[in-house]
Amino acid sequence: MSTDSPTQRLIVLGVSGGIAAYKAAELVRLLTDRGHQVQVVMTDSAQRFVGPLTFAALTGKKVITNLFGETDSEVSDSSIEHIAVAQRADLLLVAPATADILAKFTHGIADDFLTTMHLAYDGPVVVAPAMNTNMWKHPATQSNIAELATRGVTIVDPDSGDLACGMVGPGRLADLEQIADAAEAALAGRTRTSDLASETVLITAGPTQEAIDPVRFIANRSSGRMGYALAQEARARGAKVILVSGPVSIAPPSGCEVIAVETAEQMHQAVLERLSESTIFAAVAAVADYRPRSAAPAKLKKQDGSLTLELEPTADILQEVGRIKGARTVIGFAAETNDLLEHARAKAVAKNCDLIVANPVGAEAQETGFGSSKNQGWLVDATGEATELPPMPKREMAARILDRVAQLRKAVEPTPIR
Repeated sequence: MSTDSPTQRLIVLGVSGGIAAYKAAELVRLLTDRGHQVQVVMTDSAQRFVGPLTFAALTGKKVITNLFGETDSEVSDSSIEHIAVAQRADLLLVAPATADILAKFTHGIADDFLTTMHLAYDGPVVVAPAMNTNMWKHPATQSNIAELATRGVTIVDPDSGDLACGMVGPGRLADLEQIADAAEAALAGRTRTSDLASETVLITAGPTQEAIDPVRFIANRSSGRMGYALAQEARARGAKVILVSGPVSIAPPSGCEVIAVETAEQMHQAVLERLSESTIFAAVAAVADYRPRSAAPAKLKKQDGSLTLELEPTADILQEVGRIKGARTVIGFAAETNDLLEHARAKAVAKNCDLIVANPVGAEAQETGFGSSKNQGWLVDATGEATELPPMPKREMAARILDRVAQLRKAVEPTPIR
């Protein structure tokens, strides 16, 4: 591994051949701005989209494009360079990662510099896939992704949206800040554990939508990113993950079973139906506390005067799970605008939780609130003891939460979950 200081870690950035290859140049700038050294390795296909000179100018380093030198004098050095680079690297990051590269990494194929270096490297690996929607959804790709995740590879799932091929759906390269955050989390050493391999984690994520009429609903600002980050981290640590998700605009995390719901009642039913399978339950979703007593059958027209909506409470999913939790470990989330720790401690008692993750929201959390790539707050246990979680990427916070959950699971007697 590199002996550089922690702020000068060496990241080997593998760029494979997809239209998103041009975004890798901006990723290099982002990583160097964060204080990291970057060594770029390009596949032959990647060079058809972006020239090596671009990356050389950004990194100040020679871009590696060949397993063997292009001249006789370079062959002897290049033939072992993949070993030397593997020994110096602190992290291997591939962005964009094509379906081809994912398949080669999964099956140990080594036919160019990047894939050969991957086999010679024993440190943390992060891949950010980008491809056509159908290619991403294909069972072969999903099988490869799931296998890489079980080996400790961090998968930064692609976003959904308009793709270069004209399709709309998952496959677009993830936000570059999110990829950089995942790289730094991996550098922190949190991707090489399988401490949840015997666990089944049931997670709720995102908002719920409660209909007012056929076109309007009551919801909140939750993006689902924290719940999805927790699902990704749990899967990377070996757990089986069942994710009950409200409506979000981010791609489903790979290797997880996703149950899509819209309303609080649908989420409530989905949790009760799958709870018996779980050993860990994490209520991350921002579930609506109230819903209209009855939704109008047709769109409500604007009229003079005020409009009154009669609301009724929704089911309290966390409280119900806490009441019947048995040997399960239960984690709740509390998003508060004031008296954060006081509310979190009260919620831990009222809902019979083992942990509460308390997050500030509102004016005091502009950089870490709903929709942000980062989060902050406190981890409060059943005794009321609180551990501060400073601002950090949501994937890193997920790792910190699951570190504590893994400790709690070790103390649980191996009694059957009912």
